[in-house]
Amino acid sequence: MKVARIKRVAFADESVLKAFRQLKSGRFEERRLAEYIEEAIGELKANPFAGIPIQRRLWPPEYVRKFGIDNLRKYDLPDGWRLTYTLQGNEIEIISIILEWLSHKQYERRFGYRVR
Repeated sequence: MKVARIKRVAFADESVLKAFRQLKSGRFEERRLAEYIEEAIGELKANPFAGIPIQRRLWPPEYVRKFGIDNLRKYDLPDGWRLTYTLQGNEIEIISIILEWLSHKQYERRFGYRVR
């Protein structure tokens, strides 16, 4: 018998959660970004694999050092924003762990793409 796995979303650490909460009470653009992230959270709760896998060679060393990741995915948000997350789990549950959100330009810098 195959049992459906529990799907949850969490923030990588307290600083990421705090930043999200600040977005929710910020200026209009920040509140809109918070809404995009909330929509992504809903999608990741339904399907943790909704994002695109990122090749290991592109992983920022900071992510590996700070979060100890062994997989990395990105979820495209509206207006060019990117949400990075990793998956952890076992036979019972899958947890999507949000690492950060970045503008398109920040994302390109973080992942070593050329930026003019």
